[in-house]
Amino acid sequence: MLSYHELVQGLLRSVWNEPPPSAPPPRLWRDWALVGVLVPAAVLEGVLRPDLPWRVFSVILAAGLVPTLLWRRSRPLLMVAIAFGATSLAPFLLGGDSPDMHTMAYMLLLPYSLFRWGSGREAVIGLPILLLALAPSVASDHTVFTDVVGAFAIISATVALGGAFRYRARARMRELDQVKLLEREQLARDLHDTVAHHVSAMAIRAQAGIATSASRPAAATEALHVIEAEASRALAEMLAMVRVLRRNEPMDLAPGRHISDLEQLASRGRSSPFVEVEISGDLDDLPPSVGAAIYRIAQESVTNARRHARHATRIEVRVAADDTSVHLRVSDDGDGGLMRLTTSPGYGLIGMIERADLLGGTCVAGPNPDGGWTVTAVLPRTGSAA
Repeated sequence: MLSYHELVQGLLRSVWNEPPPSAPPPRLWRDWALVGVLVPAAVLEGVLRPDLPWRVFSVILAAGLVPTLLWRRSRPLLMVAIAFGATSLAPFLLGGDSPDMHTMAYMLLLPYSLFRWGSGREAVIGLPILLLALAPSVASDHTVFTDVVGAFAIISATVALGGAFRYRARARMRELDQVKLLEREQLARDLHDTVAHHVSAMAIRAQAGIATSASRPAAATEALHVIEAEASRALAEMLAMVRVLRRNEPMDLAPGRHISDLEQLASRGRSSPFVEVEISGDLDDLPPSVGAAIYRIAQESVTNARRHARHATRIEVRVAADDTSVHLRVSDDGDGGLMRLTTSPGYGLIGMIERADLLGGTCVAGPNPDGGWTVTAVLPRTGSAA
């Protein structure tokens, strides 16, 4: 059993070695807009506050540190060191007075970004910098104890908020990884069922060819042709499944489903909304992966429409095929488009989009101009990505 010292040492080591979150958001127009608003705000505050000590220096400091917000995600520790280091040195340059500008509240975004987007090592190094930045205020004779407590509380709340959002995102990534593992188990069953079907057909034809080879030599040749065709199909299905399994992305694919099973989604009568299914075009000889994908995308779309389409009375499922691809369109007449846009995409929508991409197709979901919601998917008949 580990001792208390070993547990603490292990915890500190894990925090120190924690990598930064992957793929931080890039610098967006909102960041530039924030900088464009804060700089004039700092100047305006300096003009409107005659009681501001060292007005020119305070305005220059507040406005000069605003650009650190542009690098708060990519270089969080460096920006914290620059901003809080400058503000901690200011009292020594101003004879004990601190730049007391309300505009500098934007600096709270820096410790938040440090604990949200920085590595564990950066967070450990940055925390003493934040505490040392408060030291001049604590040592000042003009500082009230309640102000010091308030400052520590605000910094602590900002740090806690950044850590909370960080670990919330990590929890979601764990859930996505769990979805991937479950999907890979399901794909493994698909691989077994598909290959076993073709191998069984080959074994039966081989036995029939052997049994009739003496009386009918041509039957052996016929059996060899069938075995060759089944072997080619089995190899193609196996390669397609292996390509999918090697992709580090989730996929939602149920075994044993086909486009013909779409008729089971149709419902009429008293149930509301009722589902109408229409299938057209040549859908013969589709790979099992394409048929299963079309069914699962349609099923997920219908489920989402029943769950989120408020006041919907009708759901239409249209499947059409041409020489190169299969087209699916699922639409409803509800009024839940705005709600779906404002909520984060669930695993169902992510699975639909990723499924289509893995098979070399596309899947798009969005609101209709006249109300309702539409999901459109286009998959190649070959069922393989280019």
